[in-house]
Amino acid sequence: QCTAFNGKPEYDTPPKPLIREEVLQMVEGINYKWGSKKGGGGSENDGDRVCWKKKSKFFDLEYWKYLPVRHALDVMHIEKNVCDSIIGMLLEIPGKNKDEIAARLDLLNMGVKTDLQPEYGERHSRLLGLKSHDCHTLMQQLLPVAIRSILEKPARYAITRLCFFFKAICAKTVDVFKLDKLEEDVVVTSCLLEKYFPPSFFHIMVHLVVHLVREVRLCGPVYFRWMYLFERYMKVLKEYVQNRNHLEGCIAERYIAKDAVEFCTEYLSDVSIVRVPSSQNMGLSKPLSDCTMSLVDWDLLNQAHLYVLENTKEVLLYIEEHMIHIKTTYPKFRKRTKWLQDKHNTTFIQWLCFKVQSQLKREDNNGVSENLRWLAAGPSMAVPSYRSYLIK
Repeated sequence: QCTAFNGKPEYDTPPKPLIREEVLQMVEGINYKWGSKKGGGGSENDGDRVCWKKKSKFFDLEYWKYLPVRHALDVMHIEKNVCDSIIGMLLEIPGKNKDEIAARLDLLNMGVKTDLQPEYGERHSRLLGLKSHDCHTLMQQLLPVAIRSILEKPARYAITRLCFFFKAICAKTVDVFKLDKLEEDVVVTSCLLEKYFPPSFFHIMVHLVVHLVREVRLCGPVYFRWMYLFERYMKVLKEYVQNRNHLEGCIAERYIAKDAVEFCTEYLSDVSIVRVPSSQNMGLSKPLSDCTMSLVDWDLLNQAHLYVLENTKEVLLYIEEHMIHIKTTYPKFRKRTKWLQDKHNTTFIQWLCFKVQSQLKREDNNGVSENLRWLAAGPSMAVPSYRSYLIK
């Protein structure tokens, strides 16, 4: 990190990703003893392959060297580790803080941000029990709001950009034409973070954020590949364990029992259940207590009535006619969509009532159905309520 964070501007272009054959060529001569703790050494010319210590066994597969993505990055764990680093540094949590005394001393040795002197003293901030989904919610929903009145604008801006990047990358629909812009933005965000955060903050998980857009371009949306589904199912399998001395046996036994029950409920659905009375013998639904009449608030009643009207297919033509009526009556406001919608919400119920009544006065009723007549009349403000009710 001393070489990377030297306090000087960076003018080099980003390195190109290694193609498949280049990776295989770089690890071809490594001799690794599988099963040994030391693993053995490589060949004599290992200076250009310092990032690899062994050749993956998957390269024995004929198709492995032709895969553009051999190991998919898990966005769930990357997001969690980045969130832990940010929260740990902001709250100065022991063990997770990236801005400790050692990090400040490293800055002095590198000659970077020499104005930041080491601060001695103990802090006791704690934030325990954060799971992966908790960090997911923090990064995408809560953290940009929580730091608005705490941090300075430059640091707050950098963290907020990172949060918005994760929100965009985890969306269900991703615009392919915006991926290049998204990739440029995350690089700029990393540079902004380098200006305000110490080098110890930039561990491998923070670096992997830059490569997430490339995998979206090659593999599709993130939610097809992240680990949330598997983590949730692991929780289900853990609940199957009753005897910790035989974990696999408990899981297999409970899984078979679950499949058997699902098979029976699916293919034997017409069989009557033992000791449970059937619905035919329970009689009609009826109240089990005295009736109490209560009055509903007028605004709440109109809101519920309007909701029912706007979701009834038979009323859609009247809604369009009422909007035309408003635009004709108030020509100055015909382009103000919000004003028209508010006016429609406040006057449509009364307008529909008069409209239906005028149609009912004609001899043929103008095709007004019984259902529409009751809808236009509206509900009653008096509502009966019961403490208990028997439902069939």
